[in-house]
Amino acid sequence: MMAAAADGCYLGLDFSTQQLKVIAVDHNLNVIYQNNVQFDDELPEYKTQGGVHVHGDKLTVTSPVLMWVQALDILLEKMKNAGFDFGRVKALSGSGQQHGSVYWRAGARQVLQNLAYDKPLHELLQGCFAVADSPVWMDSSTTEQCQLLEKAAGGAQGLAEITGSRAYERFTGNQIAKVFKTSPGLYNETEKISLVSSFAASLFLGDYAAIDYSDGSGMNLMDIFAKQWAQPCLRATAPQLEEKLGPLVPSMTVLGSVSPYFVQRYGFSPDCGVVAFTGDNPGSLAGMRLQEGDIAVSLGTSDTVFLWIQDPKPAVKGHIFCNPVTSQAFMALLCFKNGSLTRERIRNECAEGSWEEFSKALRAVPMGNEGNIGMYFDAMEITPAAVGVHRFDKDDNKVEGFPKEREIRAVIEGQFLAKRVHAEQLGYKIIPGTRVLATGGASSNTDILQVLADVFNAPVFTIDTANSACLGCAYRARHGLIADQGVRFSEAVRDAPEPRLAVTPMPGAEQVFVPLLKRYAELEEKVFLESKQ
Repeated sequence: MMAAAADGCYLGLDFSTQQLKVIAVDHNLNVIYQNNVQFDDELPEYKTQGGVHVHGDKLTVTSPVLMWVQALDILLEKMKNAGFDFGRVKALSGSGQQHGSVYWRAGARQVLQNLAYDKPLHELLQGCFAVADSPVWMDSSTTEQCQLLEKAAGGAQGLAEITGSRAYERFTGNQIAKVFKTSPGLYNETEKISLVSSFAASLFLGDYAAIDYSDGSGMNLMDIFAKQWAQPCLRATAPQLEEKLGPLVPSMTVLGSVSPYFVQRYGFSPDCGVVAFTGDNPGSLAGMRLQEGDIAVSLGTSDTVFLWIQDPKPAVKGHIFCNPVTSQAFMALLCFKNGSLTRERIRNECAEGSWEEFSKALRAVPMGNEGNIGMYFDAMEITPAAVGVHRFDKDDNKVEGFPKEREIRAVIEGQFLAKRVHAEQLGYKIIPGTRVLATGGASSNTDILQVLADVFNAPVFTIDTANSACLGCAYRARHGLIADQGVRFSEAVRDAPEPRLAVTPMPGAEQVFVPLLKRYAELEEKVFLESKQ
């Protein structure tokens, strides 16, 4: 199994919501090993569902920190039992579910630095956490804290201009503010606050690991342009916060070598580097190997758009983060709640439940849908905050319905027009060489991808992202070792498998969609303003 890795290998780990995953890649970036630990099934004593505990108020959502630690014990034992040769690992990195926070009790650093290798980590670190249950990204119990933070930063847009996002309940700063308000004693016992990513890196480092720029951008606390903590945000959150958070580092930083604990217990090389861990979304950007001008569209239950941006324009919709593979760029994230469920509803109503009939209808109606535009917000949309189905004819008059074939084209064109409109509002620019990378369920439908190519006037490639965050962090581990020599990430991962070209835009797509994009943006704004009344 390890023969191919005679010249060394790189590990990527992903501490996600429901499981801990690992991938090893060899020097040529071929995957040579992968494994995982499912929290609910393999650690039933923590009684999680989907890796979390949803509290009685239905708003508070947490995960037990020690469960994550014990999952790492189990994963490394599995690898050891499979004969994995840890001595060949030159560097490792990882990602964590974004926004979650870990509160280390005073004295924990001492414990981390002196781990006895004959015991598992979860036993050694048992008393190290002031808050036993970490707030995670699914938590939405901090509305009051969000309002206070936006007020301190001069409003939602003001906060976005500093931190890249308006205040969100799940963002770490608002969660820290809640811990300070509801449990000041526990907050005062805390000597260090980590993100899930920097907490995981700390386990490997045997010391507190710094928060990286990219995951640090998902906290509502960091000035993403100055790449340092934003003082007004810290002041509005909790006292002594800067010393509890520590310094920020570029995402490609080698934090140090692996702790002696891992050398003695598992046979890691003492020279194995620990590259800063980052968030799962930034990790995915690395795994998808986005480059300047690229956009990745994940077509799932909700649709997510990842963008590489040079010159961001933060807004109250969407998120801007520092880019995880270069400190000279940014990434943006947009989430659209109405994704595959809406596409499936229209398929059921207008194409007798058949994707084949759905595709036929897409092909039968010319691109641009003869000027008809539809917005299909079955559930309350995030981007924008509006609900309901809104149809407009070529003269922008509201209409009650479209013929079936037109309805099918309207839902797909509408969803993709929205993605381009909102991406461009955040500062995204289509440049020569732009690629659209498509993933998720609907990416297997070539006719849907054709519309995507036409709307963006760029070729669409398909990629498999089942483990993109994990894989991205194995790539980042490799890059981290040579980044200080001026090697770019794209050069470090040149040998990785290429995405597959699916479709190219139809001739004349640009002329059809440029005026439609302008109309879509104006009509959506109108729908949004009406829905606020």
